[in-house]
Amino acid sequence: MRKTALPWTGLAIRLTAAAIWLVAGVSKLVDLEAFRVQVHAYDLLPGGLEAPFAYALPFAEIAVGVYLAVGLLVRPAALLGCVLMAAFVVAIGQAWARGLSLDCGCFGSVATGKVGLGTFLRDAAFVIPSLVLVLRPARFASLDRRLLRKPDPFAAQGSVP
Repeated sequence: MRKTALPWTGLAIRLTAAAIWLVAGVSKLVDLEAFRVQVHAYDLLPGGLEAPFAYALPFAEIAVGVYLAVGLLVRPAALLGCVLMAAFVVAIGQAWARGLSLDCGCFGSVATGKVGLGTFLRDAAFVIPSLVLVLRPARFASLDRRLLRKPDPFAAQGSVP
């Protein structure tokens, strides 16, 4: 039973990570101007970089989500997800430390939440599926496995193809 469950567990982790990135990206894409205002509230980037960053980030998040969902370049996509999530945790942490009262912007204007311990811990937890995929890229039912013939580290020797 364990041999057959492991590939499915890896797939569930990969799809969970994909869902996080797709929901985050699409929710920002719905109202790019509102997200740009949220980026501005963090007061981290020079003014000239705020709009390009705010307009590009949702597309990067959606790309990470799509790559993970279809299982193409799983490890690089997951690594990019880890880097992005680490940057978000740092941004939330610095805003919280500075006492800023602002919406985290993590899910655009679809799901609001003030920066603080809750958003900090939530985003720190959201890095876990991507980190697992960096360490052990789940390739069951993936394009990596089908097109690139990469093995699935979640599959035991001689188990599900």
